[in-house]
Amino acid sequence: MQVLLINGSPHPKGSTATALATVAQQLEKAGIETTTLHVGHKAIRGCIACGKCARTGLCVFKDDPVNECVERMREADGLVVGSPVYYAGPNASLCALLDRMFYMKSAPYAFKPAAAVVSCRRGGASASFDRLNKYFTIARMPVVSSQYWNSIHGNNAEEAVQDAEGLQIMRTLGDNMAWLLHCIEAGRKAGITPPAVEPWQPTNFIR
Repeated sequence: MQVLLINGSPHPKGSTATALATVAQQLEKAGIETTTLHVGHKAIRGCIACGKCARTGLCVFKDDPVNECVERMREADGLVVGSPVYYAGPNASLCALLDRMFYMKSAPYAFKPAAAVVSCRRGGASASFDRLNKYFTIARMPVVSSQYWNSIHGNNAEEAVQDAEGLQIMRTLGDNMAWLLHCIEAGRKAGITPPAVEPWQPTNFIR
């Protein structure tokens, strides 16, 4: 089993990386392989609603990490997305990446556990955490929780490692995701399959 971790911070070794590394360490202790992709420093354009992904299964733009993330998710069993807090929200380039990733209807997300983690100097963590979870809950992904909302405080890695509770939250999150992944695998071996997906019934409220 393997989990993909996406670092949406521009800084490769900052607070967000510290949080993700702590989660990854616990996953690996439980026998789960991890891969971390650093995307927050890259220029990622927003979705232009061209609809090409519906026909090809991939985004028409090939010059950023979106398609790589989608392809890696085909092999991954779980997902963790991390972001710093900017103006009480996630990094805009990360949101652009996730918008395009999750707009692809053929993308392989359903029934794979997912979690968001955020890092902040002071405030805005809950709003950012809520925004990131929206992607998972519209894609039939079980959301993994911890003992508190998944945030760590610190303006850099040196400050983040002083947040004892924040680090504990990340360890608990890693343990909980590993447990859920093992439960899903045990269920699969026992013949338990994911629930059937009903055909979509789009309903617009303006007639």
